[in-house]
Amino acid sequence: MRIGIVCYPTFGGSGVLATELGKALADKGHKVHFITYQQPVRLNVFNTNIFYHEVRVPTYPLFDYPPYEIALASTMVDVIMNYDLDLLHVHYAIPHASAAYMAKQIVKQKTGRVVPVITTLHGTDITLVGKDKTYEPVVTFSINESDAITAVSENLREETFKNFAITKPIEVITNFVDISRFNKKPIDAFKKVIAPNGEKIVVHASNFRKVKRVEDVIKVFYEIQKQIRAKLLMVGDGPERPAMEELARELGITDEIRFVGKQEQMEEILAVSDLFLLPSEYESFGLAALEAMAAGNIVISTNAGGLPEINIHGVTGYMANVGDVEAMSQFAISILEDEAGLERMKAAAFKQAEAFDISNIIPLYETIYKRYCRMDPCV
Repeated sequence: MRIGIVCYPTFGGSGVLATELGKALADKGHKVHFITYQQPVRLNVFNTNIFYHEVRVPTYPLFDYPPYEIALASTMVDVIMNYDLDLLHVHYAIPHASAAYMAKQIVKQKTGRVVPVITTLHGTDITLVGKDKTYEPVVTFSINESDAITAVSENLREETFKNFAITKPIEVITNFVDISRFNKKPIDAFKKVIAPNGEKIVVHASNFRKVKRVEDVIKVFYEIQKQIRAKLLMVGDGPERPAMEELARELGITDEIRFVGKQEQMEEILAVSDLFLLPSEYESFGLAALEAMAAGNIVISTNAGGLPEINIHGVTGYMANVGDVEAMSQFAISILEDEAGLERMKAAAFKQAEAFDISNIIPLYETIYKRYCRMDPCV
């Protein structure tokens, strides 16, 4: 098949999922065309079946905000017609689903051909941004005009039906992880640089937005290090980072924390860590937690959104209510103190992650593709 994938190219979950999906499809022989405004951060391999098309947005003094959606739709039309795409798979409703609808209508008018559009919903496009009255009518319309709709968790599916007048079925195809990538032997030299005295290593990774409740990460770790020799790695960047660095200084724990910025090779970091903290206000799925589990980390998370669908309380980690720093701290301390229990729980976390291996999920997308695209070329 010749598949157009439209996504955000950043470190966020939707962009990571879309890029890893495209890479896996290319490995299976499909021609995959990424359409976005810059090369996706996870698109770091050469494959003759992968193509990248940059969306160029002209700037004019007339526009305070350049019209990205129009430029995106125009690029979609160009790629569909010049590379004879069988379908478009757009990730994140805003503005990709509406731009895809526009592109679909233009191609139909020009050629008479109808190009199927599959829309995958990822989270804040539904739970936060999409509910804004400014966007809701367009979001609802463009989702309903998609040929197929998928969501990355049962929770997100329910949230979508609850908040939008969706008239079509939504299929749940969960996020996935490449077990072979994250199941790595730890590099001892790397671990000693981070924890020279054998400290436990705690990790948090996110885009440091308020919804991630990064302040709770610092507060939980503050309680952990009172009783456990530990180091914290803060992976990522975003608007909350300066305040978190200041909070670490106020608590006197800057020597125990490293803010390492955005990292592409998360598997190397997770291979040496023990515990992953994810105290988010909401996660539609929790891809970062799943990747941590695939590396043999236990997860301390909130019970928000789709997290209970992957993190099994008392088995693969622990969950607490949003904002319950005390409970998360006690869960973390109790398991880090119990070496045998820690190892059992790490093994359980890895086993749970195996159910979400990429090899189990890709065929589900291929089934949808074959259902909607032109049958003859869809091999």
